[in-house]
Amino acid sequence: MMKYKSWIRGACLVFFITFMVTGIGGDLSAKDRTYEELKLFSDVLDEIEKNYVEPVESKELIEKAIHGLINSLDPHSAFLPPEAFENLQEETKGEFGGIGIVITKRDNLLTVVSPVEGTPAYKAGVKANDVIIKVDGKATQDMMLWEAVNLMRGKAGTTVKITVLREDVSEPVEFSLIRDIIPLDSVRHAKLKDGYGYLWVTNFRENTADEVNKALADLEKQNNPMKGLILDLRDNPGGLLNQAVAVSDVFLEDGAIVSIRGRDKKQEDVFKAEPNGNKHDYPIVLLINGGSASAAEIVAGALQDNHRALVIGTSSFGKGSVQTVKPLRNGYALKYTIARYYTPNGTSIQASGITPDLVVKRRLLDENATGELEAVRLKEQDLKGHLINELGEPESLNPEQELKEEEPKEEKEKPATESKADDETDMEKLLRLREVVYENSTQAPETLLLDSQVNRAYEILRGYEIFQAFGKKG
Repeated sequence: MMKYKSWIRGACLVFFITFMVTGIGGDLSAKDRTYEELKLFSDVLDEIEKNYVEPVESKELIEKAIHGLINSLDPHSAFLPPEAFENLQEETKGEFGGIGIVITKRDNLLTVVSPVEGTPAYKAGVKANDVIIKVDGKATQDMMLWEAVNLMRGKAGTTVKITVLREDVSEPVEFSLIRDIIPLDSVRHAKLKDGYGYLWVTNFRENTADEVNKALADLEKQNNPMKGLILDLRDNPGGLLNQAVAVSDVFLEDGAIVSIRGRDKKQEDVFKAEPNGNKHDYPIVLLINGGSASAAEIVAGALQDNHRALVIGTSSFGKGSVQTVKPLRNGYALKYTIARYYTPNGTSIQASGITPDLVVKRRLLDENATGELEAVRLKEQDLKGHLINELGEPESLNPEQELKEEEPKEEKEKPATESKADDETDMEKLLRLREVVYENSTQAPETLLLDSQVNRAYEILRGYEIFQAFGKKG
């Protein structure tokens, strides 16, 4: 056993030396200093093993030490044990049973970024900014993010209980959720009105670009000619970089899509659009909000800077960094930040987000609605240890100006909708509007126009068509 522990300590020391010295130039003194510092780690490990009040496992201590090392970097870097690595792979391909929430760690608290529409968590009423304090009775305070995810995932049809703290609610709220297969199709669409399509991209997974192309082909077949498209990236947490580039390229014929810059400025990588066989040359209005992050922000920035789409809504999440996953031995993996990304105009949105061309707050266009419903959301700048935007923070929009921008100047088109339960809030009604694109929905797609942001997007596209007609007559 002692030989085993000695081997572990030696392997750990070699690992840390290899990991930390990689990338350091030929400065021997720097390597020597690193070695001396790592000897301190070995001394501490040895002392704990020999004299701590209770026996400890070297493997567990080393894993926790690595976790601490990586967690000190930024909120998006992590050391992944085998089960966590498997979960990450499932999120981009395959299918899994779960409850359907996007979560993060905020001030060491397990916090909901957003529920995924149509999933058990969403239907039960789990909300953004809910703090999950227990999963099946187990406290989450010192739990790794992957551990919490692992507890909430499971076979479809099984039950998991989560307990949350919610702002303005004095007592913890408990949800008993029946796991379901979380749908991995990332694109949904509907014909909104004659000539106008609605395309909703929920995330960026392995086949998202292919799904977008198929959806557009269907919309263009239903709408002949296609007069305009609403591209909805709200509450899209991101995903694969290559898919963000591919989706952007669907709508662009040339120009830059995004550039990537790591520590070495000479290693800048610029992704550019290429001509497509099938041009989608109709106008586009793109929707974003505080839940639009990462890959979603890449698409929004690419189409905005190339003047291919008018971006409306509210500012995005602000995750302007790129992560890579490095598989390690014995099924472990390292996810870490390797670069920042920049929009075609050279703008870094890290911790600031994409600013829409037109600020439109979200509200329910119903005579019984209580007013503005834009939720307060967790953003990149709220995460402890987030990367700083080295280009500086842009000026924030004046909140009063934002509100004035949204004030309706005339009665909006209000299609009929099915009545909901009296105890359902305006926000819940609003969030459920996008369910009209589900296959089993009984509502008409134009019900989406009760969403003020979709309604404004449609009005902009309709107005563009009218002005074009005037131009032709002149």
